[in-house]
Amino acid sequence: MRAVTIERFGDPSGMRASEVADPQPGAGQVIIKTEAIGVGGVDAVIRRGTLGTLGFAEGLIPGSEVAGTVAAVGSGVDAAWLGRRVWAFTGTSGAYAERSVAHISDVVELPTELPSVDAVTLGSAAPVAHFALEHARFAAGESVLVRGAAGSIGIAAVELAARADAASVAVTTSSAERGRRLRDLGATHVLDRGGDGDAPQLFDVIIDVVGGAGIPGFIDRLAPNGHMVLVGAVAGPPPADFGMRLFSSFQQSRSFATFSLATVPTARRDAVRAAQFAAAARGELHAVVHEVMPLADAARAHHEMDAGGVFGRIVLVP
Repeated sequence: MRAVTIERFGDPSGMRASEVADPQPGAGQVIIKTEAIGVGGVDAVIRRGTLGTLGFAEGLIPGSEVAGTVAAVGSGVDAAWLGRRVWAFTGTSGAYAERSVAHISDVVELPTELPSVDAVTLGSAAPVAHFALEHARFAAGESVLVRGAAGSIGIAAVELAARADAASVAVTTSSAERGRRLRDLGATHVLDRGGDGDAPQLFDVIIDVVGGAGIPGFIDRLAPNGHMVLVGAVAGPPPADFGMRLFSSFQQSRSFATFSLATVPTARRDAVRAAQFAAAARGELHAVVHEVMPLADAARAHHEMDAGGVFGRIVLVP
């Protein structure tokens, strides 16, 4: 089959499209004939080598989510899955290919009306946004700031907070045009990347997709009893002493937490994901696709992500 591999960690030029062996299903697994592949921020972090100490090796097929048709099943999987259109999480690798393998517990059947491109735009991002807001103890009537709102997680967080009756939904982004599009999705205030602009000074909830050196400054924007949840680190880890900002505002009872979807029980995660797919099929939740590209153009997709010009999600198709 055709697949994209990382032959050298670093810039996107280290990615190659080539022929590789077809995957085979193990016990509890399925093979999916791919129709669409989501290109996520974590794919870029892995490709850069930022997470190299976690055991990623050259020759890796990147990517974590696909949509397509179940083409084969392993032992212990009901043959009734064959031929079904599904979304699947493939782990931290394996998605940039014509066929992918996933455990059946990481597979969700798709509504007939939902295109595969939309499924991989929402499948990981929207549940992360949902549970991150829950992790932050968000409640109707509270103010929300989404830092790095132009990506698929940020867009979903904006829509979900607005639909859940947030008092205000502020966003940080890099341009007026992006701000306009985010307002169309529910944002009420648009700030620049540093957090400057016409908006409340303090927020009850901050969802941070960016991370990096700017975290301490945004901790200062938390209201008393406010919660900041880090769901991504495209700008890298925070400064080693960032916790001093929390300590210095001890009497404000501010909280900082990280969030990973891996900590959510499978049944709850899949129930929310299925409900979001159904909402998207009804037009109540929007899949914002930046561009659909051929699988062979994966390196170009990563160049665009590195340049910071992506609004929504890039999707690859075989």
